[in-house]
Amino acid sequence: MKSIFQSLQILPSDELDKLDGLITKKKLKKGDFLIQESQMSKEIVLIKSGALRSFYINNEGEEITNCITFENEFMAAFASFITQKPTEENIQALFDTELEVISHANIEHLYENSIHWQKVGRIIAEMQYINLEQRILSFQKLTGKERYETLFKNHPNYIQLIPLQYLASFLGVTPRHLSRIRKAIL
Repeated sequence: MKSIFQSLQILPSDELDKLDGLITKKKLKKGDFLIQESQMSKEIVLIKSGALRSFYINNEGEEITNCITFENEFMAAFASFITQKPTEENIQALFDTELEVISHANIEHLYENSIHWQKVGRIIAEMQYINLEQRILSFQKLTGKERYETLFKNHPNYIQLIPLQYLASFLGVTPRHLSRIRKAIL
């Protein structure tokens, strides 16, 4: 996590050193939950290895995957993290996953004591907004095949390992259509 913050080139070294002792490590086994619906998000994680998926249950009882996050990406139930209200989403490990974790309380402490950390927080929030906007635009402008190709280009190591039903839901296609897309590409 420290290297990600350092790459933003905002924090002086003494500010970066404030992370020492605030970051913990966590391991999730495949299928374990980082957070479940109705819990409050009290941490942000950086994925060191593995992948997480965020999903919710629709009115028909189906799991709808709305986000898949990979190595060197941040993940949280962000709306819950910001508002400190219960989440409507579930975040689950797709594979054995190693995380670096920083708590809400520690982030708030950094924000309260440093304008540099406030700027880092703003930049991360902006990055999350941009990712969300790109995802929305992909559904409005791209076909399912194009969304699959983009995901394959960016994460070729994982795309074949993600269960078909999760991947199809994430891409907004049926599992049958995803199978046809895969056959056409291979």
